[in-house]
Amino acid sequence: MAKQELLVTLRERYRSSSKKDKSRILDEFIAITGHHRKHGIRLLSQVGEDDEVPRRARGQRIYDEAIREAVIMIWEAADRICGKRLKAAMPHLVESMERHGHLDLDPEVRDRLLASSAATLDRLLKPIRATAGSPGGNGRWASAFQCVPKYRGLLDKMRYGNEGVSRENDARGSHR
Repeated sequence: MAKQELLVTLRERYRSSSKKDKSRILDEFIAITGHHRKHGIRLLSQVGEDDEVPRRARGQRIYDEAIREAVIMIWEAADRICGKRLKAAMPHLVESMERHGHLDLDPEVRDRLLASSAATLDRLLKPIRATAGSPGGNGRWASAFQCVPKYRGLLDKMRYGNEGVSRENDARGSHR
């Protein structure tokens, strides 16, 4: 009997056996074939060609073009913030954009969009970020707060103290 025929025969028994019987079948297989124990476990546990196991095809996309386009639109509306902040703001942004007619999503697309992780959002936006560049930011950490209106006053206070210097004066350099 060839090793392949033995493997096919023992594989069926091995899968349907208890842990104790699996150990005995494995000892028998190793004695006959001379394989290392761990290799024998892998061979006997392996799914055969005849077995139907539903698997997602490698490279199949979960997030289609509709979700990608929606993420890009929301990201642009949020002034190109990072994926972690975008994920946190996503429910409010989607609701607001739908209410004002800027976004019209199918319920399935909306659910998948809101279920996406921050890492997935960053992955979807990676090609766009490479070509889009920064939204006029200067690369400092504070530029992340500029996109959120309620933080603008806080950002000015952090920069200039309680003087109340406006952003227009900042652009002209008159705060010095």
